[in-house]
Amino acid sequence: MKVIVVGASGMVGQGVLRECLLDAKVERVLVVGRRALGRADAKLVERVVPDLTNLEAIEADLAGCDACFFCLGVTSAGLTEEAYRKVTYDITAAFASTLARLNPGMTFVFVSGAGTDSTEKGRVMWARVKGAAENVVLKAGFKAVFLFRPGIIQPVHGAQSRTALYRFLYVLLTPLVWLLKSFAPGTVTTTERVGRAMLEAAKRGAPMTILENRDINALAASAPPRALMD
Repeated sequence: MKVIVVGASGMVGQGVLRECLLDAKVERVLVVGRRALGRADAKLVERVVPDLTNLEAIEADLAGCDACFFCLGVTSAGLTEEAYRKVTYDITAAFASTLARLNPGMTFVFVSGAGTDSTEKGRVMWARVKGAAENVVLKAGFKAVFLFRPGIIQPVHGAQSRTALYRFLYVLLTPLVWLLKSFAPGTVTTTERVGRAMLEAAKRGAPMTILENRDINALAASAPPRALMD
């Protein structure tokens, strides 16, 4: 299985990249981003693309892949809708159209977030734009598309957000996260569970197109142990 990870330097991207590198059935992991990860692994191939809306130079690398895990994202704080859309929608649209043309049999797993507005008409800017990005992926022509909308995510195995404010909030809210995990476990997931669920969706599918935390946790739990993976 050959996979692509976009946004591997982010918290969710770190989680799915780890799962892909650990999985014996994944033979190649192509990471595409604007900067190198600075990481070495026998499976890992990196392509640095300064303008992620123009993928022409790496089309040969993108062809022949079975799945794409699209985890790219930025906080909308301090951004205009136009600036946020350039990253959230324009880059997604470029990857979706290119990959669907090169790999129509591909499974595309897109990470948006809890509260995403698929109608694109709501009052919350980031939710509208994320909804537009989801919709462009759904219409691209892939064999299968899964939309992950995680809510509270606990970073594990060294994963961390690139946003300083988020890192601070994760530390500050750690006691609350542990309480939620104890009394409302379906409201919290981890970077490991998200990564495992994304890989499971690419391998064997999922019972629904849109997955929130409870669905993500259930799908991750249904995956066979790594030692028994077929």
